[in-house]
Amino acid sequence: MDELVKATILGVVEGITEFLPISSTGHLLVAADLLRFGGSAGGTFEIFIQFGAVIALLAFYARDLLGQAAAFPRDGRVRRFWLCVLLAFLPAALVGLLLRGWIKTVLFASPGLIAGSFILGGIVLIAVELLPQRKVTTLEAEAVTVGQAFLIGLAQMLALVPGVSRSGASIVGGMLTGLDRAAATRFSFYLAIPTLGAATLLELATSLRRLESGDALLLLVGTVVSTVVAFLSIGWLLRYVQHNSFVPFGVYRIAAGLIVLALIQIGVI
Repeated sequence: MDELVKATILGVVEGITEFLPISSTGHLLVAADLLRFGGSAGGTFEIFIQFGAVIALLAFYARDLLGQAAAFPRDGRVRRFWLCVLLAFLPAALVGLLLRGWIKTVLFASPGLIAGSFILGGIVLIAVELLPQRKVTTLEAEAVTVGQAFLIGLAQMLALVPGVSRSGASIVGGMLTGLDRAAATRFSFYLAIPTLGAATLLELATSLRRLESGDALLLLVGTVVSTVVAFLSIGWLLRYVQHNSFVPFGVYRIAAGLIVLALIQIGVI
């Protein structure tokens, strides 16, 4: 199979999985292994094409973001909201920066860890939804408190382990701190802008010397495809969470984890 076709497939995988609570990185690493994708460049491809998700978010929320930018100098509520986004961004950013090399060389190379993270994350999603109803104190993402933002940031930090899911960890973290499902999902989306954006820029800056001539085209194709698919996924998930729980995603994660374990057992990955 041509490498461009593989890059396109991986772009679709990234676009579908980035904002669903099922782990885009875990899916990308497993899919790249199954496809025998040669353009990974040590995990750079899987990280960089997340930039497509950032572009999709900026496009989807363009009107809101422009309105917030215009109101920022005079509106304390907008400033406080972005302070909370920054606060939630910092834990994963700092730990990810310090452990970046170890994460890529050790955790990215462990399909067994990804499988276990899929299964454990699925159990957590189901448990959070089926446990007795939590008291909801925050109905709008813009009303998140500093304390809630910090705890969401700690939850997002767990997603440095491939298979955990950045969106899943931050959404569950939000729900456990009092946000309703829709508000937690929306805050998770806003939090993805600095989180994925910073990860992409850091990866590009530190990997330029290792990239070969053909890698640029693969990165471009994967990013463009992921942008389009992620844009569609954002709208779908926002509509879904209005009236549905995350239990189906939990079941899917458990099934996906078991499949990955089976593939490891028979030597496919």
